[in-house]
Amino acid sequence: MELPGLAFAVWMFVCFYASVDGYPSGKVREACTSMIPCHGSSPQPSPEHTITVNGTEFKPGDNIEVHLSGPDFEGFFIQARDAEHLDSPAVGSFMLVDRRLSQLLTCGHTKNSAVSHTSKAKKKYIKVYWIAPGDAPKRVQFLATVVKKYKTFWVKIPGPIVSQPNAPSPTTPLHATSEAISTSHPVSYLSKPFNASGCGSMKFCIRNPSNCDPESASCFFLSFQQDKSSVFIEMSGPSEGYLAFALSHDQWMGGDDAYLCINEDHRIHVSTAYLKGRSPPVLDSENALEDVSWRLVHGVLQCSFRRSIRLPAYKGRFNLDASYYIFLADGEASEGGLIYKHRRQPLITSGIYNVTGLPQDIGGSRSPRLIKAHGALMFVAWITTVGIGVIVARFFKPVWSHSFLLGKEMWFQVHRMLMLTTVMLTSISFVLPFIYRGGWSQQAGFHPYLGCTVMALTIFQALMAGFRPSRHAPRRQLFNWFHWSTGTTARILAVVTMFLGMDLPALDLPDPWDTYTMIGFVAWHVGIDVLLEIHSYCLVRKVEVIEDDRVQILQSLTSAEAETGTSMAFLPLLLQGHLFKQIVLTIYVCGNIVFLIAFLAAINQI
Repeated sequence: MELPGLAFAVWMFVCFYASVDGYPSGKVREACTSMIPCHGSSPQPSPEHTITVNGTEFKPGDNIEVHLSGPDFEGFFIQARDAEHLDSPAVGSFMLVDRRLSQLLTCGHTKNSAVSHTSKAKKKYIKVYWIAPGDAPKRVQFLATVVKKYKTFWVKIPGPIVSQPNAPSPTTPLHATSEAISTSHPVSYLSKPFNASGCGSMKFCIRNPSNCDPESASCFFLSFQQDKSSVFIEMSGPSEGYLAFALSHDQWMGGDDAYLCINEDHRIHVSTAYLKGRSPPVLDSENALEDVSWRLVHGVLQCSFRRSIRLPAYKGRFNLDASYYIFLADGEASEGGLIYKHRRQPLITSGIYNVTGLPQDIGGSRSPRLIKAHGALMFVAWITTVGIGVIVARFFKPVWSHSFLLGKEMWFQVHRMLMLTTVMLTSISFVLPFIYRGGWSQQAGFHPYLGCTVMALTIFQALMAGFRPSRHAPRRQLFNWFHWSTGTTARILAVVTMFLGMDLPALDLPDPWDTYTMIGFVAWHVGIDVLLEIHSYCLVRKVEVIEDDRVQILQSLTSAEAETGTSMAFLPLLLQGHLFKQIVLTIYVCGNIVFLIAFLAAINQI
């Protein structure tokens, strides 16, 4: 047996038979050198946790902010060591931020030279400060051991390297921060997040939401800054899988020049690809990117790189001095770096842009204009015009029975105009997705099927109304029943269709806001409908009581007195009922408009 193997065997023997059952209290001085917990199992190969720092250079006495983050873990052990000799003793000392989660340990002759946990309580994030000693080596690397469960742990997870000013570059690449991607270009770690300074004046920027700060956890950011014959590119967004942008000649995927930053086992792999149709991108074996850097902190992925404006030697790379549509997408990736299809529509610019031309600060949209118009028109039709039209026809016949508009009773004319508006808006909106897709969408689930059903019921309802029998015709009762049932079915299916459409990738209104708001609208409409039904019922009951009293009074009055007395008895009651209905209608219209504005504003923000 070779010496390293023998040493490992002796270490395993000690761990199995020592009187220590793990280190739940974090007192792990025995592991100062190896950083291996005595848990009787082998370390895991691919780390899930990341070490980050707030700077790349230091001078003796400086404080460096160190973060350890990742999925829930029970224990940890952090040290700083000479980057050229990782088996050497710990370097420098640490200072705590939260004594409830972390404690200082002394490894070797250096006090407070390591940090560990205080208990087995689950944690996601640890922050400490490393204090650079006066005799610090030129380059220092941070290492961490993380225990997820008793027998699931990772040893000496490599963190970033910090250097003293003018420190010489190492002769061999260090596995900590300089991983090779598909070429020999080095990869470095970003010490601080991007910022939007210079957007619109020195660099071309795309931000979503508009004017957002790339340091925030909700901002998608892409910038291009020309430097002579090359362009420096920054990309940032909330994603723990991948971020990608593409240059395209149109607003459809396919035949595009793509650039991807992929989280591969908590290390970011930056690559180019050429998109063919809607197939998954095939990463290029040769990479034309330089000055590659990355950062992954608190779920925000950031990467930057440089490429030449023209790359004639690389097939599939577009010239950056031409104009293109720009796509920005995010999605999930497996632990091995395999990317999955993005679940929502990519951010797409509204027009073509030259990123090396005049600097601009623009936004984009995750929803095409035709799809936005489709959603907006459907909301206007089925939230506003239908609801008001139904309420008017159902409850305002007696209120406006003696008021006329264009020769017809007012309630009927208002109802007819609102319903014809609904048919027109629905018909226009119905064709827009077909124009955008160029046919039927196979990825929209039940939404298009229900939409076609609603469209058919809408047309049938309008045609049926055109052949309405006269008021006293024998078939009028049958017509009324069919008219009501068809309209009610169309309204219910329309709401279900809108529920489904709001979460489709082409529109995708904010979750769970869209669901709660639609539930609120349905409750609002049903509540008003029930209120007016109760009011009508109570009004009828009062009329019946007055009618009974009138029969008894008529026997003691002349015919003239009886007629006058009856009119005077009903008039105040009817006036009160009409006033109440008009007030409720006004409130209902205002409420519908509020819901409509909320949905239209959400569509505009996508």
